[in-house]
Amino acid sequence: MEIKANAKGSRFIEVTAQHLDTIKKYSLFHDLVGSDGFVDETTLDKLQGTVRALLENGNDRDKDLLDLCFDVIYHRDMKALGLRNLMLLYISYNDENSMELDLEGFSSEDMILEGEDAEEE
Repeated sequence: MEIKANAKGSRFIEVTAQHLDTIKKYSLFHDLVGSDGFVDETTLDKLQGTVRALLENGNDRDKDLLDLCFDVIYHRDMKALGLRNLMLLYISYNDENSMELDLEGFSSEDMILEGEDAEEE
């Protein structure tokens, strides 16, 4: 699976099912997006800070978390648009795989999806 990392569509980030499962395992999107539903560079900084704290608190031996960091979260092309697309991929992945999606603290799912619809118009 790939997510578009820039508006032109010339840069992509490869995301695997294991990356998405790791996001779920650590609830990385929990309370990440504010009530306005906007994903911006501040949101990406918050996610990177959360991951950094997890690594500093002893999860630095979790290969899946390290792979997620190197391959996706700290990818050189990861920006706010890439994070937004990662969140949309995460939502659709959970829907397709009938996995129970913890929407507690991820209430902006509808707002993110509405933002995607508005962009298309």
